[in-house]
Amino acid sequence: MAFHGAGWWAYISHDEKNERPIISRALLYRVWEFARPYRLKTIALIFTILLITALTLLSPLLLRQLIDVAIPEKDMSRLTLLAFSMVAIPLVNGLIGIWQRKLNSEIGEGVIYDLRRGLYEHMQRMSLRFFTETRTGELMSRLNNDVIGAQRAVSETIVTIVTNIIFLMGSLAIMFALEWRLTLLGLAILPLFVLPARRIGRRLRALHRQSLEYNAEMNATMNETLNVSGAMLVKLFGREKQELARFGKDAVMVRDIGIQQAVISRTFFMMLGVVGAVGTAVVYWVGGYMAIADALTVGTIVALGAYLTQVYSPLMALTNAPVEFAQSMVSFERVFEVLDIPIEIQEKPEAAVLAGAHGQPEAASGRIQFQNVSFSYQKEGERVGLAEVARMGWGGDREAHLKRGKERQAEGDPKGGQNGQSANGHTLEDVGDLGAAELTPEKRYALQEISFSIEPGQLVALVGPSGAGKTTVTYLLPRLYDPTDGRILIDGRDLKDVTLESLADNIGMVTQESYLFYDTIRANLLYARPQASETEMVAAAQVANIHDFVMTLPDRYDTVVGERGYRLSGGERQRIAIARVVLKNPRILVLDEATSHLDSVSEALIQEALQRIMQGRSSLVIAHRLSTILAADQILVMDKGRLVERGKHEELLAQGGLYTTLYETQFKPVEML
Repeated sequence: MAFHGAGWWAYISHDEKNERPIISRALLYRVWEFARPYRLKTIALIFTILLITALTLLSPLLLRQLIDVAIPEKDMSRLTLLAFSMVAIPLVNGLIGIWQRKLNSEIGEGVIYDLRRGLYEHMQRMSLRFFTETRTGELMSRLNNDVIGAQRAVSETIVTIVTNIIFLMGSLAIMFALEWRLTLLGLAILPLFVLPARRIGRRLRALHRQSLEYNAEMNATMNETLNVSGAMLVKLFGREKQELARFGKDAVMVRDIGIQQAVISRTFFMMLGVVGAVGTAVVYWVGGYMAIADALTVGTIVALGAYLTQVYSPLMALTNAPVEFAQSMVSFERVFEVLDIPIEIQEKPEAAVLAGAHGQPEAASGRIQFQNVSFSYQKEGERVGLAEVARMGWGGDREAHLKRGKERQAEGDPKGGQNGQSANGHTLEDVGDLGAAELTPEKRYALQEISFSIEPGQLVALVGPSGAGKTTVTYLLPRLYDPTDGRILIDGRDLKDVTLESLADNIGMVTQESYLFYDTIRANLLYARPQASETEMVAAAQVANIHDFVMTLPDRYDTVVGERGYRLSGGERQRIAIARVVLKNPRILVLDEATSHLDSVSEALIQEALQRIMQGRSSLVIAHRLSTILAADQILVMDKGRLVERGKHEELLAQGGLYTTLYETQFKPVEML
């Protein structure tokens, strides 16, 4: 049987600190809820296990008949039937095994599909705060490692346990029926092996934990240095040799511990083989003595020996079944942990569809009101991101990060901090000793009591020093976050009272760092409106001043832009992002002009494109250029999260306040270049 004991320690190797996880009734019921759609297939799977077990248990009995009856009695017909049966049983077993494998795969893959789709759907509904407080690697771990672990719990661990129980019960029943004394004698040797096997299991568990930690560090190095931004940083600072050395160090540890695991694993299988051989030898020796004394037949001895060799492996596996099963539930617990994170940006059941959404005949007017809006990025009393989980196989544990930080310090890497200090002034050792609560800053508001209105078709410019809260304002309008206090209205409706889809349909946003998928220009443009025609797409590209450039490319609109669009220049990426918003044709625009770091040609093209698309739309713009400010119907001056001044350009200059300072230091010098 393929199930019996193969790699039994692999399941308990995830057992941290040698503790057995507690399995609650609620957890089991929730797992059953995921397995419920496959209950008929599960019943059929158990039926195949019973059939295969029954057929497997027949083989030693056929040997007994052959030796004790057919040969001594020279019964050719019985001999022929037995020989035919010895061929037919493996054949039928194999055919049933194929059916069993199909059922098992359908159940396992079905569960993994349901879990993965549920997780992805839940993550898609999370607020931006969730993603800023959660590491991407941990999200990938939940979607991949934990979901696959849950699949194994259903399709491997549980099936293995059930198979071993059924096979063991059937084998022992037949063995005791054949000769109970020899059966007890064969089982008596097992305890002599259990204790050494458990010690080997603990050693393998420790090695497995170390192996995953080393792999996590190696994967972390690859993740940091093989993405576009990381590779660029390595090259700019000339750190290729140092990064190769650190990666090589991690790879050597992974290699060495892999060798240790292989040797100890082989030692375990050797011990299992020795025990089987000793037990079989004892049974044959005592049984042979009994056969000589005519107390037992030779066929019975052979049958008992065959059963005994098949019993040791599942018996050993079942001694660890409680831990094995408990550990298989850990992945389910981690999946449910994500599914239980509350959704911050909720849509009310009675939410109204905002005019101007797809399928709505009338257009939204685009009147925007901020009423005493305050906002803090810290959220009290509710977990938003994923908890720090000591997971084997994930490279995000605190110790690994501290270790890498110290290594960078020793090598003079600026990411490791100066003189052993982190960015907030704590040493690495301090960070390790301080609790999370001690490192958490007091709640700070990014916005405080902000109130303003944008009339339909108006252009409102946001200006202010860095950290004033301008970007936060633009995040609140499309409900990437909800205000901590106050409310935001569109056409007289609170954002919380309209559907998220209709809100997204009415708002177009161009951020300072435009993100493009690793796909064609066409696919990136049509992401805004998949049903748009070729003519509409080209027209949007022309408005954004990108069409002429696209037509110079060999594949034109079918050109692949590369990772994050890095095959294009910053200005080209920005104009594609603008074209994408133009194709969407929203009633409200939220723009970060993002022209301050571009060449003069790209800047001029983007400025012209922005002026075109803002016409007739309500626009909220973080202004980087004086030309935008002069064209604004209203200028909002922000400082330290507060709205300190408002008005038109000349009015604000006459006040001689913060706007005047910004004009003299930021806007006027840029325009004079």
